Amino acid sequence: MKVIYIAELVGKAGIYALKKGLNDLKNRYTWDFLIVCADGATGGNGLGRSHAAYINKLGANAITLGECCFYKKDLTESIDKMPYVLRPENLNPGVPGIGARVFNGKIAVVVLLGQNGFTRLHANSPFTTLPVLLERLKKQTLNIIVDFHAQASAEKKTLFYAADGQCSAVIGSHIRVQTGDEEILKGGTAVISDAGRTGSFQSVGGCEINSRIKEYLTGIPDWTKDAWDELELQGVYLELGKNGKALSIERFRIPVKADNTSNL
Repeated sequence: MKVIYIAELVGKAGIYALKKGLNDLKNRYTWDFLIVCADGATGGNGLGRSHAAYINKLGANAITLGECCFYKKDLTESIDKMPYVLRPENLNPGVPGIGARVFNGKIAVVVLLGQNGFTRLHANSPFTTLPVLLERLKKQTLNIIVDFHAQASAEKKTLFYAADGQCSAVIGSHIRVQTGDEEILKGGTAVISDAGRTGSFQSVGGCEINSRIKEYLTGIPDWTKDAWDELELQGVYLELGKNGKALSIERFRIPVKADNTSNL
């Protein structure tokens, strides 16, 4: 099985880069399943219902979220009706949505949230959640992709080794900076600390530079300005064997040219 994971979309520029970059991506790869991380797609933090539907219409089979999963009220109220949208699995019982799903009996996608550094949404231990979850999912498919949305690289690396041999891949997200440490571990699990971001490369995590500087100077957050300089579609390409083990993992960065009206 061939899988594409699109790194976190940031703002309107991220959604635009996804739409415009898909043709170039198709010229480079073929795939059976497309995962899109969209935790920052709407205004740089969170995902709105309309954007979720649009990303799905563009071809995303699964949309993953992180700590911003409930930042947009309209999605929170609709997430149970959008089974392709996955929030973190390791949240308390009773929260809306799902954090893991088997798609067409062929591949499972799981989202886990790290415990370090998040102040608005607190998760239960991913290290105790994952083994129980994998035991259930393996009864349906051996192709299991985990999106680990975490801040601390040490927490990510530790989960990588804990999950090695138990799933097909663990892909790090949240930092929005693509790392160069992709590898297949001894047990056959492909890993990367962060798949990067989709949107402006000349930015601060996809956000407009001056607004980030102003926030550090004043302490007042400003999410009103989109960054459009040097758009890129980033992510990873995975090939999985019949036994669910990873055969390959490859990073990609695809430049996307914005037209003159993109930032209006």
